Amino acid sequence: MLSAPAAGGASFPRGRAVHIYAPVRQYVYTEFFQRRTALCDLWTSTMKSSSEIDLMRLEKQAAQTRIRSLQMVYRAKLGHPGGDFSAADILTALYGAVLRVDPANPRDPERDRFIMSKGHCSAALYATLAGAGYLTDADLDTYMAPFSALNGHPDRNKIPGVEANTGPLGHGLPIAVGCALAAKISRAPWHTFVLVGDGELQEGSNWEAAMCAAQYKLDNLVLIIDRNRLQQGDFTENTIRMEPLAARWRSFGWDVHEMDGHDMEALVHCFQAAPFTRGKPSCVLARTTKGKGVSFMENRQEWHHRVPTADELQRAIAELQGDKA
Repeated sequence: MLSAPAAGGASFPRGRAVHIYAPVRQYVYTEFFQRRTALCDLWTSTMKSSSEIDLMRLEKQAAQTRIRSLQMVYRAKLGHPGGDFSAADILTALYGAVLRVDPANPRDPERDRFIMSKGHCSAALYATLAGAGYLTDADLDTYMAPFSALNGHPDRNKIPGVEANTGPLGHGLPIAVGCALAAKISRAPWHTFVLVGDGELQEGSNWEAAMCAAQYKLDNLVLIIDRNRLQQGDFTENTIRMEPLAARWRSFGWDVHEMDGHDMEALVHCFQAAPFTRGKPSCVLARTTKGKGVSFMENRQEWHHRVPTADELQRAIAELQGDKA
């Protein structure tokens, strides 16, 4: 009876039993685990070392992501620039130094998966994908235009590099758990990363997924929380209290690292260090600032989905270019 052993002691549902002779079974297991070992070695070898990471380049790219996403919002007269800005450093660190992905082969079965659960911040995601080679600058100019592939919420059927259709909040983490569980069952070496907004954690589906991830010991899963403390309408603590957020995730069986979500070097090192504990899913509680990088946007609730005026756009670009010149 051929049945792959569960990783990390987890118990997975079994499919239909297959009866084979012992020599054949031994051959299948040997080939299976040799291939897995080779893939894991390849996956590890592609990790960029600290000396190979150009932090200045990444910081400039994050500033460019903010500029380009704000231009997109201004042109479309729609968008969520505050959350775009709080997530820009996280997205840049992932695509610039962590994820094993290839824009020339966006459906590579051995690729890492990244799911943007806070899909309303699509402008930052699209600008990041353009910087990584998935989209062109001309594509970005069509943001939210009629019949454009670049919808307000990302669509995996229209845009290379998008793993899941998101926007309705609370869906990204459950999808990511499914991805990570599939990788565990097949003993694939790739990892799943998912970025959620903090206000989004008021959706109960996240906590169901959190229990599932701990139950199946999904140490190939990394949850990143964009903890900018603001959601549509008010601060999160005035809506549904989040704190003590780190303690809550630990109580659900996750290993939690708290950090500055705008420290590029720390972000890269933290993401590369996952899993933090073998047999546990990893949670990065990234403390961020809504509207980060532009003085009149930072920590202002109205910039959750406000569109800048022409003057505000130019002032914002000047600040962002001055910071990273």
